Amino acid sequence: MTALAVAFAAIDAANASDPNEVDGHPASLLYGQRMTAEQIRLFPDAREALQIAARGQHIERWVLSRADFPEGREGYLTWRRDLAHHHARRIGEIMASAGYDQHEIDAAHRMLLKQGIKRDADVQALEDIICFVFLRWYFQPFSSTQSPEKLQRIVQKTARKMSAEARALALDTFDLPPPFDGFFKD
Repeated sequence: MTALAVAFAAIDAANASDPNEVDGHPASLLYGQRMTAEQIRLFPDAREALQIAARGQHIERWVLSRADFPEGREGYLTWRRDLAHHHARRIGEIMASAGYDQHEIDAAHRMLLKQGIKRDADVQALEDIICFVFLRWYFQPFSSTQSPEKLQRIVQKTARKMSAEARALALDTFDLPPPFDGFFKD
């Protein structure tokens, strides 16, 4: 097996233990597979570190429960930060076990911690993939749980995180109703 196949197998094995399910599948496993599918659509020639970061972006997401952090924005941001560090650490361990060098491990680490978003092409590519997965698979069910005002803020933030190219592609790919479509126009 290639190092990439070994890394994917390890990520999938970890994520298969997710007690949360979506459509009858462990949620993190399904999310990782969706991330890979979107990565292939958007960045078919991506370097292996980006492929691995995409597949493992939510590795073992369930091990840090949101309920274990304080309510409110500060608690939410702390939970998200701690999760990102967990994901980066676990992906680094998996990549090292698969035989990747420290340079590639550090690159995946930066991507997962979003260090250099809007400045580093790979970090931005991962963010674009994340946003496309959200829009393709999670936006519709999520939207019914939010007030119109909060949903509008979330979609605006999503569009701001994306590259100009990804925003343009999102307009061509998704049927975004007004006012959401306006957030993706430059």
